[in-house]
Amino acid sequence: MSFLEVLLIGVGLSMDAFAVAVGRGICMPKFRAKDAGVLALFFGGFQAMMPLLGWALGRRFEASITAVDHWIAFALLAFIGGKMIVEALRTKKEAEGDADSALRLRELLLLSVATSIDALAVGITFAFLSVSIGPAVTVIGIVTFSLSFAGVALGQVLGSALCRKAEIAGGIVLLGIGVKILLEHLGIF
Repeated sequence: MSFLEVLLIGVGLSMDAFAVAVGRGICMPKFRAKDAGVLALFFGGFQAMMPLLGWALGRRFEASITAVDHWIAFALLAFIGGKMIVEALRTKKEAEGDADSALRLRELLLLSVATSIDALAVGITFAFLSVSIGPAVTVIGIVTFSLSFAGVALGQVLGSALCRKAEIAGGIVLLGIGVKILLEHLGIF
């Protein structure tokens, strides 16, 4: 597999993380490179770790993983998307207390797993294609880190006035991605 192919896979895999990063950036009171870096590090790290895990487990557990990965992705994305929608619809007074909690560890972990679960399947594919896994996961991690950091910055440029609408839209997008993954793997879509 060529560098360009791995790069394009990295860009494709990072689009969910980029979209979530834009939404997080919109809702942050002000841009802080540290917060953007933490979010990007989580997203990039998980996006690199998942194909590595998939590659390591590829030959031995392929049937088991591919049989349930879509259900796991759907459940995580539906939970997080639903949570985003509910939080966005809370009254203004309730929401004001959360202004500084845009980067809670639990949420970062869940979002990182949810946006990188498809990379697990890519890792399984890498195992069967005999892809050199070290350079591949490095490229995927760097691309995701870079796009996630840029996403937070872009979200900040769009402005916090869009925060509530972005949270609802982001929740709907995550729910939609979860449904799409589920329908694709069930052979319906």
